[in-house]
Amino acid sequence: MEPAKEPDRTGFFWTRIPNFTPPAKDGGITACVEQEFAPPRAGDLKTLLNRFLETAISMAHAGAGVIRVTLPDEQTLQIISSIGLSCEQLETESITGLVCEECGKDAFRRGLCSTNIEDCEARQSGETHRQFRSVISVPLESRNTPDALLGVFTLFFDTPQSSSGHAASTAVTFADLLGALIEHIRSNRETKRAEMLMERQSIANEIHDSLAQTLNYARMSTTLLTDAVCNNNEAMASDYARDLDEALEISQKAVRALITDFRSEMDPAGLLHALQMLVERFRQQNDIVLDCIIRVADLDLPLEHEIQAYNIMHEALSNIAKHSNASHARLIVDHCAGYYIFTVEDNGAGGDDLTPVEGHYGIVIMRERAQRIGGEIRAESARGLGTSVQLLFPEPEANWRTVHD
Repeated sequence: MEPAKEPDRTGFFWTRIPNFTPPAKDGGITACVEQEFAPPRAGDLKTLLNRFLETAISMAHAGAGVIRVTLPDEQTLQIISSIGLSCEQLETESITGLVCEECGKDAFRRGLCSTNIEDCEARQSGETHRQFRSVISVPLESRNTPDALLGVFTLFFDTPQSSSGHAASTAVTFADLLGALIEHIRSNRETKRAEMLMERQSIANEIHDSLAQTLNYARMSTTLLTDAVCNNNEAMASDYARDLDEALEISQKAVRALITDFRSEMDPAGLLHALQMLVERFRQQNDIVLDCIIRVADLDLPLEHEIQAYNIMHEALSNIAKHSNASHARLIVDHCAGYYIFTVEDNGAGGDDLTPVEGHYGIVIMRERAQRIGGEIRAESARGLGTSVQLLFPEPEANWRTVHD
């Protein structure tokens, strides 16, 4: 047997950004406005970080501050909390590579980094340079996992700052608190998610046990059916056979669906981590180059949303592996105008595979799953141009924890 060939990672590039239009009557303007002026979510990580950031800016006598967290690729930082920066500055500062943030990743391993903006090539031409003169950046480190970088805490000043002054000391103190807060919230989420998954597993086991009762009933009915046949009672035998067949079919479908939902592959570490594991398995099992692009730094969703989103992405990637004949594919997770958007697309053969036919109801099941969480599926496939499957659903209400916990 010849060894598997390495997939061709050259000679192909994506020519477009996946399109997203919020499902609002005015093309999404209402959704954008509602998101911009929506009240803060009480238990949201961003809300808590904003409170800490406001206090830190005041105590350090800074002009502005941002808190960035690392995205799942561990190479990119995204702002999750900011105070004092203009829209133009936020646009520039929003997403930063670790190597572009001041002195790069190695500097963060060493601790605090104090920089004059006029000496920083990455900032000299931006809006930040025109308002502030210096920045102090401190890594947000994990207490439980050595060398793990949770994010970066940055304060902006209109005067030069020393790495040994009051502002720097204050920044280090708050960075320690912020790192602990982020880790604590994530740990709590993971614990709650694991508890809920165990509860669902228990329910699934009970459902499985109930199947045994259904089979026992079927056995008893079979005995009655046998007696009717032995007594040449064709009418009674026909009724027993028909009722038995219908009951078993209904029970089989219901139990299979419930067990599939409750016995989920969802990772207690959350949806983003589960998707990363899914991507790794896909890469190991297929000769298709799969890019994973996650633009959401903190994803906090009800467990049902995570399970349905995971299953939809799993089905979409399975379809690519089985039917697409693609050389490249990508999975993108994004947030826009109050919606979470999960996109899976490939550069394969495309065609009419999205039309349900006997025995192939993948897209129908995806749509049913999306509807359970108030979302929808948008699917496109054109012969020779590949296939795109997009799941979108609105950000859960602010009180979802009260409702779901």
